[in-house]
Amino acid sequence: MYQSFHFRLIYVFTINDAKHRGCVKVGETSLGDDVDIMKALQLQPCCKELNKAAKERIDQYTKTVGLDDDVQLLHTELTAFSSKNKLVQFNDKQVHEILERSGIKKKKLGSSTEWFECGVAEVKEAIKAAKEGRLSINIIDIASKQQPIVFRPEQLDAIKLTKKRFATNNQFLWNAKMRFGKTLTALQVVKELSFDKTIIITHRPVVDEGWFDDFRKIFFDSPNYKYGSKNNGESFDSLMKLNKEQGVHFVYFASMQDLRGSEKVGGNFDKNDEIFSTDWDMLIVDEAHEGTKTALGQAVIHEIFKGNTKMLQLSGTPFNLIDDYKEEEIYTWDYVMEQRAKTNWDKTHWAEPNPYAGLPKLNIYTFDLSLELKKYQDNEHAFNFAEFFRVNENGTFKHEKDVDAFLNLLASNDAKNYPYSKLEWRQNLRHSLWTVPSVAAAAALSIKLRNHPVLGQFQVVNVAGEGDTDADYESNNALEMVKEAIGPNPEETMTITLSRGRLTTGVTVPAWTAVFMLHGSYSTDAKAYMQTIFRAQSPAVINGRVKEECFVFDFAPDRTLKVLAETAKVSAKAGKSKANDKKILGEFLNFCPVISFHGAQMQAISVDHMMQQLKRVYVDRVVRNGFEDSYLYNDRLFQLNHLELEKFARLRDIIGQTKAMKHTDEVDVNNQGFTEEEYEEIERIKKKNKAQLTMEELQKLQQVEEKKKQRHTAISILRGISIRMPMILFGADIQDEQTEITLENFTELVDDQSWEEFMPKGVTKELFREFIPYYEEDIFAASGLRIRSLTREADTMDIEERIERITTIFTSFRNPDKETVLTPWKVVNRQLTDTLGGWCFYDDEYDERLCSPRYVDKGQVTKDTLSENSRVLEINSKSGLYPLYIAYSIYKTILEKEQMSYMITDAALANRIVHHHKVWDKVLRDNLFIICKTPMAKSITRRTLIGFREGIKLNAHHFEDLINQISNKKDKFVKQITSGSYWNKKDIQDMKFNAIVGNPPYQLTDGSGAAGDAAIPIYNRFIDIAKEIKPNYISMIMPSKWMIGGRGLQQFRKDMIEDKHIEKLFDYENDREVFPTSHIDGGVCYILWNKNYSGLVSYAYKPTDGGQLVYERELKNDTSSFIVRDFRRQGIIQKVTIKGAFSKLVSTTKPFGIRKDLFNMPERYPLANLSEEYFDNSIKIYGVKGIKGGAKRKIGYITRETAQTNIAWIDKFKLFFTTSYSTGAIEFPEIIVAKSGEICTETFIVIGPFDTEQEQQNCLKYTKTNLFKILLFFGKGSMQVTQEVFCYVPLQNFTSQSDIDWSKSIPEIDQQLYAKYNLSEDEINFIKKMIKPVE
Repeated sequence: MYQSFHFRLIYVFTINDAKHRGCVKVGETSLGDDVDIMKALQLQPCCKELNKAAKERIDQYTKTVGLDDDVQLLHTELTAFSSKNKLVQFNDKQVHEILERSGIKKKKLGSSTEWFECGVAEVKEAIKAAKEGRLSINIIDIASKQQPIVFRPEQLDAIKLTKKRFATNNQFLWNAKMRFGKTLTALQVVKELSFDKTIIITHRPVVDEGWFDDFRKIFFDSPNYKYGSKNNGESFDSLMKLNKEQGVHFVYFASMQDLRGSEKVGGNFDKNDEIFSTDWDMLIVDEAHEGTKTALGQAVIHEIFKGNTKMLQLSGTPFNLIDDYKEEEIYTWDYVMEQRAKTNWDKTHWAEPNPYAGLPKLNIYTFDLSLELKKYQDNEHAFNFAEFFRVNENGTFKHEKDVDAFLNLLASNDAKNYPYSKLEWRQNLRHSLWTVPSVAAAAALSIKLRNHPVLGQFQVVNVAGEGDTDADYESNNALEMVKEAIGPNPEETMTITLSRGRLTTGVTVPAWTAVFMLHGSYSTDAKAYMQTIFRAQSPAVINGRVKEECFVFDFAPDRTLKVLAETAKVSAKAGKSKANDKKILGEFLNFCPVISFHGAQMQAISVDHMMQQLKRVYVDRVVRNGFEDSYLYNDRLFQLNHLELEKFARLRDIIGQTKAMKHTDEVDVNNQGFTEEEYEEIERIKKKNKAQLTMEELQKLQQVEEKKKQRHTAISILRGISIRMPMILFGADIQDEQTEITLENFTELVDDQSWEEFMPKGVTKELFREFIPYYEEDIFAASGLRIRSLTREADTMDIEERIERITTIFTSFRNPDKETVLTPWKVVNRQLTDTLGGWCFYDDEYDERLCSPRYVDKGQVTKDTLSENSRVLEINSKSGLYPLYIAYSIYKTILEKEQMSYMITDAALANRIVHHHKVWDKVLRDNLFIICKTPMAKSITRRTLIGFREGIKLNAHHFEDLINQISNKKDKFVKQITSGSYWNKKDIQDMKFNAIVGNPPYQLTDGSGAAGDAAIPIYNRFIDIAKEIKPNYISMIMPSKWMIGGRGLQQFRKDMIEDKHIEKLFDYENDREVFPTSHIDGGVCYILWNKNYSGLVSYAYKPTDGGQLVYERELKNDTSSFIVRDFRRQGIIQKVTIKGAFSKLVSTTKPFGIRKDLFNMPERYPLANLSEEYFDNSIKIYGVKGIKGGAKRKIGYITRETAQTNIAWIDKFKLFFTTSYSTGAIEFPEIIVAKSGEICTETFIVIGPFDTEQEQQNCLKYTKTNLFKILLFFGKGSMQVTQEVFCYVPLQNFTSQSDIDWSKSIPEIDQQLYAKYNLSEDEINFIKKMIKPVE
């Protein structure tokens, strides 16, 4: 009567009607009151007791929904069962989840959510999985009827080549067009190679379901394989458990977005550590062109692709990846190959079904609107869609009459050849995708289309932004919106889909037969363009008819040709002759004809016309790569004679040899210095079996490789000059660009002071002219014009658009050396947003650019520095990006104030861009003040802020000797800078600055980086002079090395530690997180100095192991003059440094008075009599030979008299420790155990000396302990190792009287040391965690 608990059961039934066909309902109900435990556990599935309870519950359901007949009960089973001597239970919700995770879809019937599209067998397997604690069904149990996939020939080739490549190498790229079947084929590779643990990473998490579906098709007969993800199959923990306990292989799917959030790779969340710590056999990167080139994306790949992991990257448009791979590391299957296979199938497979028959042929039609709408041409004479479709504040088109005329042109019966001008064409183009330049344009165009007399018969589906506010559908899923509008019978409906970017990649809409390209410019990315137009090529059978043709309509003809030329180039391979180029392009046009309309004239684009576009492709590439591109050089580099090689060697000695050029996939009309006959002969030889090659053929192949290597080396030397050219061309003051932008005239564009700053030290104008003959003159000139054209075009844009264009140009500029660190736009945003606030152009993670900047309010500092009355000084502008950020934030403040107070006039609204430029120019005139080192830096800054517009005032000055001024003439400099007359502000006597911002030069260097270790820091002088100017705030970025060392920085460090005005300090141990393309030894930091603040520092520290530590602290500590950057280390340091420091046992630099150049320049030491062999009375000496980066340890013998200092140490026992190794390394290079009669150059410092060999060995053991290593790491914040670096390492007694038993093993000695210094478990675990990654 009062029973509270009941047994429950699962029931499965179906209803035999059309509505419920192919579905079952899975529910749960109570068994009743009168069943005890023993009886219940004896009830078998489908027994009469269970069936009775189930029928009672089913009757209630069927009566509720009005279905009394045709109900079929399929299965019943008790939910309680015995497991490990315990009674446990599962429920219907678990069964539902297992079915869904196994890819079985729910079917919504009325209000019920328990119907599934499967049979009873699948439900039984789900119940079994629930009992076993699994999250999905075994594939083998639900796929008994599945047949093996029959792969097409090209898929079999991809599998074969990948397996062959993985036998000797670890990475491969599939450059395979959309609908190649990449997922199925890649999974077959996993299956055939029997990989144990495979991970799939993609920037597009929605494809998880597609991978899961294909997994079941491939592994239907492989019960030992499991699939997992966050939404399908098993969880990661479950997969790892199954792998460990049962030897199950698995494939795990993860999204790039989720992985890059981990602290492990620089994100902000403590997650995914297990994924990163797993030893993966295979990494598959799907849509590898998306999201893998960002700093976080690269970090994710780096953490997973390590050791023996194989990596397979998949992409249909790998334009940004192709340079990272050699030719033999790429499998290509492109559109031309597909269409060729389609055409040739019947010739070789008579009467067999053609597997390519359903892949439509692409036809591209270009329309030149310049005759009708000439005023919308941009600087490159391409149609300017952004301006044409510009939208007013009220949501209407600015050029409404022209937009109306354009739509009428598309659909008018009088307009010959336009796509909607004939009824039969409209019938064929029933469903199409239109890409537009903005969300606002899509909304305005949607209204226009719906009200158009002809185009109004099409239902408009706006998937841009939030879509249409008055749309009659509520779905937020763009693809669902389109499918719903098209409906189940596409031949009966007509739709136009408007998109700003959605649905242009990775989706299939079979009914689309056309794409209208109504956005972009000549500069449109080829990857995005091709991804978009291939949306029309989805196979389809509609109303019994097969889609065999599809169409692209583009209204920017030059853009079309440029993109297609680049696409054909990427699909082809490197080094082919001009004739071969024509053949490649000819075949492409054969399968993808391009028809151009000029007014009423129709013309098929020829191969010659396309070849002309190739040069523009080359130029775009050179510009995009910041002149770090092989197209910039000509064929003379293949044919260098002995004298020229010597000339390049001398240049290398001056500027060094920089990093190697990336592999380029060129269509090189210069043919690599070979005639066409020679090239064909070489290609023939390459195809032969190596064992069959003659000696002459082997020599020819060797000649090819030598020529390639020769050119490669020459380019790596010239790179040091070339990458400095773009910024100079960007900023140079040129009157006649056509005649002045030449290689011969390049030196005349730059004054001598700027040349010295922007070019490597030692590269004079005269020396530069010697290397002009190796550059491609036409490409250089055209690239310079291209940079300036892109910049000039931005002058007519609204401010936000202009900033996007200018900062995009800057992303191509390269950092040439340690002194010339060009601050990336992302870093400017990060630094100034964190310190001052304002309008930020990046998301919270500073990983992705935002379409619209976000406002960050930092309270008083934001009000003080970014208001209309603020004055902000950049103290060393080189690019103008710092003033750009400041100017925009003040500009936005003024605009918002105008809008709030209704100060803006109707006339200004009507001429919005003109008004915005007036406000912008006022900010430049009143709020920004800029100091530059050189005239060129000033010119570049002006170009960044103003462009080519004339008559705009900018408060910018350059100093001929800025470093000398701030170092030796501080008072004069400060007086000059703070004088109103200096800035032509005659009404201001004493100029007060609200803030000083910037990124000062870091060091005085020779430009090559070769002497960087010994370079003199100068950033400290800029911080000091900024304080002397007495602003309210300072926001500056600099190396973190000052906190833990640095040449001549002792006083600066002391001053900073004692400065109570430092309000915030952001410290990045990993310099690459801030400057991904430059190495700043010791990390990077930036500060907020506040004149009115006095207190603890808000210290945000980002260690290399991820995460961020933020705490209030003093910079001072009681253990050393250094700053303990990671405060987690403080407790350990305080405990171990209570007694004498190990540094007492360490020598200063140059311990024996012998410099490190002994082995490189022995002639400087004639008395040393350096020899490789022992001679009478000689002593052994350790040093290095070779230049930095390639130096190797060397042993020699010299006269005893060569030693100048510490003579008494020579015949004692010592340890030699290197003076330089990687900043972030905890493990150090091998210590040299030096015996009596052995010394070293200044490459090493000495630990010791020791009276006995036993003491030496005990000390050596000490250096191998984890405690020693970690404490040395705590004191070493840069590459350099000095006596000071050992300041946190406690000194030990190495004699037999020691409190440490040195006879024990290293781990045991560590335990003794931990106990000696009373380290807690947390502290010991912290040490172990830091040591572990390098063990």
